[in-house]
Amino acid sequence: MKFLGSSAVPILIAAAAWAFFQLPENADTGGWFQAWYADRQRCGLLNAEEFTLYSQRVVTPDGVVPAAVHVRRGVIQWVAPSSRKPPGGRHPVLDYGTSVIMPGLVDVHMHMSEPGRTHWEGLATGTRAAAAGGFTTVVDMPLNSIPTTTTPEFLQAKLKASKGKLAIDVGFWGGLTPENGGNTTALQELLDAGVLGLKSFMCPSGSDFPQTSIDHIKAALPLLGRYGLPLLVHSELPQPLSEELSGAPQVYETYLKSRPPEWERAAISALIDAARSSPESARAHIHVVHLSDADSLPLITAARASGTKLTVETCTHYISFAAEEIGNNRTEYKCAPPIRGRANRDKLWEGLLSGQIDLLSSDHSPSPPEMKLLEEGDFLRAWGGVASTQFGLPATWTRAKERGATLEDIARWWSTKPAELAQLKNKGSIEAGKDADFVIWDPEAVHTISKDTIQFKNKLTPYEGMQVTGKVEHTFVRGQLVHSQGRFASPVCGEPIVAFTPRMAFTGAVPT
Repeated sequence: MKFLGSSAVPILIAAAAWAFFQLPENADTGGWFQAWYADRQRCGLLNAEEFTLYSQRVVTPDGVVPAAVHVRRGVIQWVAPSSRKPPGGRHPVLDYGTSVIMPGLVDVHMHMSEPGRTHWEGLATGTRAAAAGGFTTVVDMPLNSIPTTTTPEFLQAKLKASKGKLAIDVGFWGGLTPENGGNTTALQELLDAGVLGLKSFMCPSGSDFPQTSIDHIKAALPLLGRYGLPLLVHSELPQPLSEELSGAPQVYETYLKSRPPEWERAAISALIDAARSSPESARAHIHVVHLSDADSLPLITAARASGTKLTVETCTHYISFAAEEIGNNRTEYKCAPPIRGRANRDKLWEGLLSGQIDLLSSDHSPSPPEMKLLEEGDFLRAWGGVASTQFGLPATWTRAKERGATLEDIARWWSTKPAELAQLKNKGSIEAGKDADFVIWDPEAVHTISKDTIQFKNKLTPYEGMQVTGKVEHTFVRGQLVHSQGRFASPVCGEPIVAFTPRMAFTGAVPT
């Protein structure tokens, strides 16, 4: 577990970890810490704590290059560009040929629904699916679980539920609700407990997580600004519909009209005004989650130009599907905000490629199939949420390569920028001193997504049957091979991220 809190105990644990990692390899500590660390090393599919990866295509901050990446005790020691595989020696050299070695993917928007609703998903199945998709870190949303993550005690319930279940590393967002929105002490306690930021809804969430008013958001911004942590916002502010809703509920267009793009623009405008309401509020970082309406991007761009700390994500389903392609009764596509039309999808891609949209997320939000009302096909009453985390990389690459995107773009959208949002300083890029988190994948492999390959609990997904380009082969988390060609590490290797523990010092020396 990584400690970010300000109490003495996390500092002492971090100091002990640092001291341990400064010992020479042959030091005889004879202590429990060394035994604990050695036990952690046995969780992966690769029986080696020091090794070198090689590929003709390694995605680094300096571009895609043939390179060797040396790992020791879960940390990248050095990255050496090389046109040839390095010779073997004391430690294994794993040659992946032309498969791409990329920084492990980071999904900042997942709903794993545990504790309380493991029939929806669960930490074990959710992180296993993420590992199969090349994700090495995800951040769990505070809602859909029972209890919701709105107090330190409820965060502890989440941590307790995660023990022995995490295939990859998992952080947690806290919830901003009317119950704690006006209580600075309560919010401070939640932030001190180790959440990575707060999440709020500006509209009904559909579950037992009440929406906040703009006043609740304004009250929380100064505190978040002092902590330097982000506020993530579901940005739909309900407005009167321009015309009475009509049409059969089995027709997707009926649902689409029920949540017009003006709701997103109204919410984003209100958030910008809130950020400008005081100097203290202006210090806060506001992040718009799952943007669906591309015509909101000029608002965001203008606000940034004037100094507002505002970032935005969109999701795989918004850039993969279009309203015109969704047939009657196909409620597996229902989500909020809704998937909009082809022209809007094209504009979202333009926003991604231009940098107006910072990053991608899955908004993985599964539910039992019966909640989707498949027999009735009622879009207005069916549960909203798309199950997708396992397929984010190939679904993105399939569309992205057609539009001239590069492997560096994929790494930025799915690794670097998400890690920056969650302030995961040890993750998001392949550099010396960073966690040895990697996804190794074949960007030329073409395959069809089938139900028998799905690892998340409830298999209903609009991606089933989709032909995609790009296939994940291996996933490393802190140097542990957690997934390889459909095999998974047991016991699992993931850790909860509620704080920061220094990893071992890296030598920084590249062999000549």
